[in-house]
Amino acid sequence: MISQIKQVQGRIFEKLLIKAGIEEFNGPQGRILYVLWQEDNLPIVELSKRTGLAKTTLTSMLDRLENSGFLTRVFDKSDRRRVRIAITDMARSMRDKYNQVSDDMNKIFYKGFSEDEILQFESYLEKILDNLYKEENNK
Repeated sequence: MISQIKQVQGRIFEKLLIKAGIEEFNGPQGRILYVLWQEDNLPIVELSKRTGLAKTTLTSMLDRLENSGFLTRVFDKSDRRRVRIAITDMARSMRDKYNQVSDDMNKIFYKGFSEDEILQFESYLEKILDNLYKEENNK
């Protein structure tokens, strides 16, 4: 069911982005920008962790976002082998529109849920995520 939810959610989210006039980037690219809106100038390794995207997948997505003018790669001053990802003013200007789309998506997700049901459901999801992280780190 989680896979089905993810697939349907992705299609709906893309439609909401287009409806909001956001055609410059797609949902997965928006996830990268969302993380950078929370904390800019992150190393690629950290960005990979926070987005849940593999480094190889992330690299090609970063290329597209950089070519579109949404971010830049900045060499770390203390270690030129480390590259940090920083957003541009153009990306910053899209934040409010993207947040509105995210809010609209949450309303769709939780339609018909009470506040208590939402809190309980999210606590279950946090437990599942915690279990998965623990399993991942056991290897």
